[in-house]
Order: sequence, then C-alpha cells, then structure tokens
Amino acid sequence: MLLLALDTATPAVTVALHDGTSVVAESSQVDARRHGELLLPAVDRVLAEAGLKLDAVTGIVVGVGPGPYTGLRVGLMTADTFGLALGVPVHGVCTLDGLAYEAEDVEGHFVVATDARRKEVYWARYADPRTRVTEAAVDRPADIAEAVAGLPAVGAGARLYPDTFPGARGPENVSAAALAALAAEKLAAGEELLEPRPLYLRRPDAQVPKNYKVVTPK
Repeated sequence: MLLLALDTATPAVTVALHDGTSVVAESSQVDARRHGELLLPAVDRVLAEAGLKLDAVTGIVVGVGPGPYTGLRVGLMTADTFGLALGVPVHGVCTLDGLAYEAEDVEGHFVVATDARRKEVYWARYADPRTRVTEAAVDRPADIAEAVAGLPAVGAGARLYPDTFPGARGPENVSAAALAALAAEKLAAGEELLEPRPLYLRRPDAQVPKNYKVVTPK
C-alpha cells in the first residue's frame, strides 16, 4: 500500500505519502489564497523526498471538507485526476475527522471547528479521535454555544471564537498525514470510506446574477 493523501479544505495545502504503516513523507503550507499554485509542487516535493515516482501510488486519499468552495475543489479535482491517470481508487475522508484524529491528548467528548468565514464555523462533535457522533454542520458560534458548552475544542475555527470555545487547542488545520493514517487504519479494518465528493454545506460565495441587464445593439 502506498497512499497519496491531500487536503485543501482549510488554509493549509497539505500532502503526504503513507505506506500503510507510517508516514513516508509530508508537506504542509498555510496559504488560503494559493491552493491551486501550491498543491502540485507539494506533491512533487513529497514524492522526491520519498524517492518515489507517482506511478508507485496505489490509492489516493482526499479531504472532502467541509470547506470553502474554491479551495476545496482544487484538492478534489486533483485527486480525481490522479485516480483516473493511475487507475487507482480515490478515497474521501471528512476533513474534520482528520483534525479529530490528531487530537490524541483530548479525553472524552470534544468538538472540532474550522473557519467557515462569514463569521461561521464548520464543526462536529466527537466521542473520541476516531468516532464522530454528529453530522458536520455550519453555524454561527453563538448559535451553538449551548450545544458545545463545556467541551474541549480543536481547530482554527475554535480559536477564532474563544467566547464559544474557551481553551481551544491545536492542531489548527488538518494534515494530510493524519488523513492518510486514518484512511489506512479504516482500509485495514475493512471499513468503507467516503466517495470523493465535496461536502460544501452551503452555496458558494460567487453567484450567477439573477437578473441580467439586456443590452442589444441599435
């Protein structure tokens, strides 16, 4: 097994290789506006560090979000393209699950929250780092304050709103290494992963105008 994992659902552009047992190489850069520019060079860098060619990859793992429309589709389209070119399966993993998987020092139930912009967060509740107990959602922090009261919180979204998530901790953004390790664990256990389809939760910021101004030549 050699999994190539990538995620662009958060400000981090993150890529990793996982051999089914451990991470072989990884790269993460935080730049919310340059996912398209940074992703492929990161893939090249990780493969070079591992001394491997792309055709050695036996599966692709991609974070499906939730995340902003523009950034998220960069990772998903790249994963689909690699899968088609190599003839290998493409596995989806919820980005929030990847963040939760890294929260090994949290005991009991906790919350993962990422920045959804518009003064909102993408969030979900977990019983432990491997068990999500709610569907991923997008809400204003004040609207979920009662639901998350008293729970530890992980992620950049939690750090942005300390009134709702006091004592928020890292990691802030997901790492492809965590996504790959979680996917490898699930595959080894015979569990099904998600389809590589975007989990947007809301409409994109860019909208087609509803009313066009008709301009005709005289």
